Amino acid sequence: MIATFTWVLGGALILVLLAVFLWSAHNKQKKPVPRQVPMVTREEFAEELAIPVTFPPQPAAKPNMPEIPWHYGMDRMVLMVRDPNWIFAYWEISATKQQEFSNQYGADAWSSSRSVLRVYDITGIDSFNGANANDFMDIPISDYVDSWHIDVARPNSTFCVDLGRLFPDGTFITLLRSNIVQTPSMAISNLLDEEWMWIEGIYRTITRLHMGSSPMVTEEVARGMGIIPLGISSPGLGNKKK
Repeated sequence: MIATFTWVLGGALILVLLAVFLWSAHNKQKKPVPRQVPMVTREEFAEELAIPVTFPPQPAAKPNMPEIPWHYGMDRMVLMVRDPNWIFAYWEISATKQQEFSNQYGADAWSSSRSVLRVYDITGIDSFNGANANDFMDIPISDYVDSWHIDVARPNSTFCVDLGRLFPDGTFITLLRSNIVQTPSMAISNLLDEEWMWIEGIYRTITRLHMGSSPMVTEEVARGMGIIPLGISSPGLGNKKK
């Protein structure tokens, strides 16, 4: 009797333990498993939030253009015509030329002389030799200039210019001599061409200006047509050849 009871009690206990085990296993299956979230480093987070910045394209570098030289290291003088009354001269004198001048006339010759442009009127002279000009004028200039506008006030005339040194006793030494130029005439050409006849009519119309027009324009046109005598002599051009 006692043995039977013991077996029944043992069996019941086993059933209870089995039931508890099954219940625990069932609850473990229902418990949600936490999702694994990958760790994000600070650098990765910063990269994701960084706003991309777009820079404008840089302009292409300009190619180095060769500069026009102001000096060529050579002795030269060029004379040009600007209009009937003005000519323009530019020149370059080398250190070698200056040294030759000092060697020939003395170490203090350069400092004791002054730079001068001598403008010759050689109108009608076929072969100019520096001493057979109609007349000339001297223009004192600085040693540091290399160009000069010259008011000759002589239309339809021929000119040549020397750059030289003038000593206190009046001796003039030529360093550079220019080419020869001729100023145009102020008068209207007497060559009539049917293709250009209408220009003369325009000038005649301009001379009949109404009240209120510029008197300077009237005078200039009148001079061009020969109505007002042309004063072609220059106050400076009066030194006759010696």
